[in-house]
Amino acid sequence: MSLPFSATSLVKDIVNELPKSSDIFKRHRIDFCCGGNIPLTEAAAQRNVDVDSLMEELNEVYQKSGNEPTDIKTWMATGSAELIEQIKEKFHRPLEEELSQLSPYVTKVSRVHGDRRPELLKVYELYYELKKELLEHTAKEEESIFPLLLKLETTPEAERTRILEEIRQLEKEHDHAGAILKELREITSDFTPPFDACGTYRLMYKRLEMLEEQTFMHVHLENNILFPRYLTAN
Repeated sequence: MSLPFSATSLVKDIVNELPKSSDIFKRHRIDFCCGGNIPLTEAAAQRNVDVDSLMEELNEVYQKSGNEPTDIKTWMATGSAELIEQIKEKFHRPLEEELSQLSPYVTKVSRVHGDRRPELLKVYELYYELKKELLEHTAKEEESIFPLLLKLETTPEAERTRILEEIRQLEKEHDHAGAILKELREITSDFTPPFDACGTYRLMYKRLEMLEEQTFMHVHLENNILFPRYLTAN
């Protein structure tokens, strides 16, 4: 099978076409959600990755994937009302639960080991900044933005302009959350605990990495599938 994209395709479009490419991009630290609106050639250059080798990796995954159904392809074909419900069910509710459960680990590890590992104090600071932002962000989406989106077609022009600006503001908030996650990855050396780390320390790093993965997919779904339905139509 020939690839349905090329090295000049946008990163976000490659992920939409081949969802498993997100694993490759993650490994090479290529941003496919907030920073996915650039050609693969440019994204590869930013990370000093050989684009030909990258295309070979993508081709290998594509040939193996065949016609397997994926959540992303399903989401692209799903109506906005149902898609919004899936965002709340698959991302917002699990996010709230994970942030609640992860917080005590971040607090404990930074308190117990922060004197010997000063980067943990920064992890604590960044994590709680991220937690506050994500919870406020998802609450705003559910209480205000999502209901307005579903009524956008029948909304007066002046109000519609305001709603579209709110969407753009949400995208900026996504960018900021992505920047925090990138900084967390950098200061934790790709979420790699030191060799003598205790079990709680290791668990915290693993769950932070899982939080990053879920957040990137969450943002990709909104930025590159849901929001463009409204931004490109107006």
